[in-house]
Amino acid sequence: MSGDYNDLKRRMDGAIAAFKHDLASLRTGRASSNLLDAVNVQAYGSAMPINQVATISVPEPRMISVSVWDKSMVGAVDRAIRESNLGFNPIVDGTNLRIPLPELNEQRRKELVKISHGYAENARVAARHVRRDGMDYLKKAEKDGDISEDDHRKESDRVQKLTDETISTIDRMLSEKEAEIMQV
Repeated sequence: MSGDYNDLKRRMDGAIAAFKHDLASLRTGRASSNLLDAVNVQAYGSAMPINQVATISVPEPRMISVSVWDKSMVGAVDRAIRESNLGFNPIVDGTNLRIPLPELNEQRRKELVKISHGYAENARVAARHVRRDGMDYLKKAEKDGDISEDDHRKESDRVQKLTDETISTIDRMLSEKEAEIMQV
């Protein structure tokens, strides 16, 4: 089971990493280049992530700078950012776009907390799916005679402990993000 346990651990870590990425894309009032990760630009006949057509930097705590590589793509990048539902209004300056981050109001903060709770639930569900796969594997292994009933019980406890640790990590990350969003 150790090889399979390592696979389960890797998949649980993947759920945490995906959750971390989702949280990084939430705007908390401080600028971060990750805020634009979800923006796709219509470029060269297909939708491309913004980081494949521009360089994103954070020159100030409340400002994101987007430097578009191809001058003909500036309009498409501007449009993609405006239509992304992130609430950004870029200021175009040649091939650069400056995006000032306004203060978050109370309603928007509560909305962001709600979104982060959704992300956390998705991560918990992913962890539970991994747990279920591990438990199914153990049941099958016992039924096929590959492991004893005692080993099945011991490994089941190990899988459950891994699941509990993963979910508590997700909960801790959520409460940290919630505090960051709600601080004024």
